[in-house]
Amino acid sequence: MRGLVFNIQRFAIHDGPGIRTTVFMKGCPLSCWWCHNPEGISPGVELMWVKYKCIRCGTCVVSCPNQALSFDGNALILEKAKCTVCEKCVQLCPTTALKSIGRWMKVEDLVMELKKDLMYFDHSGGGVTFSGGEPLFQIDFLLEALPEIKSHGIHVTIDTSGYVDRENLERLMPYVDLFLYDLKVIDEDKHIKNTGVSNDVIKDNLKFLVRKRKRVIIRIPVIPGVNDSQVDVDDLCCFLSSLDSGLELNLLPYHNVSEKYTALWKKFAKNKTQDISSSDVNNSVEFVKNQLQSNGFRVKIGG
Repeated sequence: MRGLVFNIQRFAIHDGPGIRTTVFMKGCPLSCWWCHNPEGISPGVELMWVKYKCIRCGTCVVSCPNQALSFDGNALILEKAKCTVCEKCVQLCPTTALKSIGRWMKVEDLVMELKKDLMYFDHSGGGVTFSGGEPLFQIDFLLEALPEIKSHGIHVTIDTSGYVDRENLERLMPYVDLFLYDLKVIDEDKHIKNTGVSNDVIKDNLKFLVRKRKRVIIRIPVIPGVNDSQVDVDDLCCFLSSLDSGLELNLLPYHNVSEKYTALWKKFAKNKTQDISSSDVNNSVEFVKNQLQSNGFRVKIGG
């Protein structure tokens, strides 16, 4: 069994308790326009162009067997329909301006990587966090990897949108110590508009985890104009109150990562038309935090 991983980040301190190694998995069934990790959305290996590293030497253009690359002024153009991600351009790029996103890993290779960090895990109470993308998108890989990881006494955290079949969630639960559970928008129509999917499954799975007394920290991305109105926060408080007033909440402020989308030759919607300023973000986060705290919830800004 192999899994497609696009990054392994060591010494992470915001993805669960202690010092952690975060494994970022490829593939996500949601299409949140504000996604901070757009390189994790596609379920396959893809190319990324780091503009500031590029010296416009043209090596990539002449090396491409499918003529998928060309320059338009200072911009590198990729015709994705022609690209087979053969990685010849990546291998020959003299400045590493081109790189491939995603590598296939066997379970035993991933476990070997994690075992290198056992000392840090043991001393800090840390462990491994699977993020993405959506790690549960590669459920079969996780079902094979997690029992092996747990056999080494490693704490396991899953950072998930909760958009997964209940049966698969139940199969995974015995091997997960903590769920970092994204809760984006409570209103279903609004959720569909901004993420591309219904949130019925997401809400039902969260209720299920709480009912089963699994440890859950709810992560709420605060996106001005999407989920920061009084109605949005009232809906959120009502839903959370139906679960457990003792739940811990993390607010994740919106960040503009449009440069990542440019590097992947993807369009960044920016809420379709609106630029969001840092003051907009700060005001929204403070408003949502104060509203949640006034309703008795424990709130932390950041992971």
